[in-house]
Amino acid sequence: MSFFDVLSLLGGLAMFLYGMSLLSDKLEKIAGGKLEQIFEKITSNRFKGLLLGVIITAVVQSSTATTVMLVGFVNSGLMRLSQAIAVIMGANIGTTVTTWILSLSGLDGDNFLIKMLNPVNLSPLALLAGVVMRMMSKNDRKKDIGGILVGFALLMLGMGAMQESVSPLQDSPKFASILTIFTNPVMGMVVGAVITAILHSSAASIGMLQAFATRTGQFTFGMALPILLGQNIGTCVTALFSSVGANKNAKRVAVVHLYFNCIGAVIMLVLYYGLDAIFDFAFADEMVNGFSISVVHTVFNVVTTIILLPFTSFLEKLAYLTIKDDPADNSVEMPVVLDERLLNTPGIAIEQTKNVTNRMASISKNTIFLAIDLMKSYDEDKAQMVLMDEDCVDRYEDSIGSYLVKLSGRSLVPEDNKRVSLILHAIGDFERISDHAVNILDSAKEIHEKNIGFSESAKRELEVLFRALQDILDITVKAFTEQDLSIARKVEPLEEVVDVLCAEMKNRHVERLQEKICTIEQGFIFTDLLTNVERVSDHCSNVAVNLIQISENAFDNHQYLNQLKKEDNEEFLRKFDEYSLRYLLPKM
Repeated sequence: MSFFDVLSLLGGLAMFLYGMSLLSDKLEKIAGGKLEQIFEKITSNRFKGLLLGVIITAVVQSSTATTVMLVGFVNSGLMRLSQAIAVIMGANIGTTVTTWILSLSGLDGDNFLIKMLNPVNLSPLALLAGVVMRMMSKNDRKKDIGGILVGFALLMLGMGAMQESVSPLQDSPKFASILTIFTNPVMGMVVGAVITAILHSSAASIGMLQAFATRTGQFTFGMALPILLGQNIGTCVTALFSSVGANKNAKRVAVVHLYFNCIGAVIMLVLYYGLDAIFDFAFADEMVNGFSISVVHTVFNVVTTIILLPFTSFLEKLAYLTIKDDPADNSVEMPVVLDERLLNTPGIAIEQTKNVTNRMASISKNTIFLAIDLMKSYDEDKAQMVLMDEDCVDRYEDSIGSYLVKLSGRSLVPEDNKRVSLILHAIGDFERISDHAVNILDSAKEIHEKNIGFSESAKRELEVLFRALQDILDITVKAFTEQDLSIARKVEPLEEVVDVLCAEMKNRHVERLQEKICTIEQGFIFTDLLTNVERVSDHCSNVAVNLIQISENAFDNHQYLNQLKKEDNEEFLRKFDEYSLRYLLPKM
């Protein structure tokens, strides 16, 4: 094997790795929001988790990517360790799809159809079509499909280049003598694990093995099996590196992945060599090719999964024994709000952000409810809870905003862009709502400390207004969390009713001042309360209108509101009348 053959091998490997990366990235992007919808269906049912692991890995063409995603999910608190274990097992089966695609490069025959089915022959057409689509199309989705074709073509061309570069080794006695080290199963496993760890891709190392086996014809079944087992262990390295800096449960995901492959490798070695000693397998000294390597790889992962699937609880306990909780540390390890590991899968990262924003919305709403309770009965502990919740909402806004800025730098499909835009609009409004909760708290505190009391009529009016405020917050948060446009359309009529209530209450307050029923000091507090309620309802309106407008690809909120409040809008008027009757102010 000459110096130029080595260059050709390295070039083919580089082309293979880049093709695999491009193919995986574009498949993830095309899948978009569908990936997180699939993950949402994971339950405690281990068989569903197994199936989902197979599907996800087959889609993204990388068990490593799936495992890194799982580390991010568990680190973010979106998934439990027990759920992740079955998915890891499924990922090991899903990754065999890649080796089967690579094995097609060994198809040989004079038939035109067989030749065209050979990916090496098909790849130039795929490359041409992919380049044309990426250069000529203005549609992002078509460009991504073009990227998939280019990635597939580079993958197969790289495989072909590697095969051609190692062809001279077929008749090399030196190469044959080197291969004798692989008769030692431990050495074969070590070499397989090291090469896979360096390449960060079991598919690439298996592709190399298939290329060597197909072209040199000097790899026996007995040599290939330990290398394949080592490659499965080596693929755990990326997940282990990814878990650095994560919480303990996320580290346990990576450890479970390692244990699963190590235990599986030991089981398979014991079974194979034990049965070989008894039955003296005739096929042990037969030469393998790309197809038979795919068979061995698939059988190993399927059999290992069948054996270990009933023992997911044992693997979980083993992970806890390895990554122990520190009994001296009484603090609870809180999950990271947003995990940057998931930025590589934008659809899932956006769903994670949406879940966190839902929590932010709920806290913001409950902060207002707590502040309203303080108006009725002041309590210092509850007052501190309002301040703590408001600070929490502030931190949510900073964290989500920063995360979305990083995410916006990624290549997003149009649907994901809309979701990012909606969240960016919403977090500012939810943060301001919690600020108004603190303002209401300040009013409650002033009333308590100065022993100020409102007139009975003012109390009854505030009771009606606060009820309307609580309802508009409930409707708004529900519309946002469920992304329900029909619920969102109920917000604006109620916001209009809140404005009417506030205007009427201001007029009544002036009358009470003139009649000396209320004092100036009471008036300042009363007016501040009305202003804060109005502002909160305005922010609810912003959230609902943005949800409707962004969903309908329209971005002129003023035009929408003007159109909505026209006299001929029967639906708006019907809801306005309904809310007006529900929130009638009592007579003075």
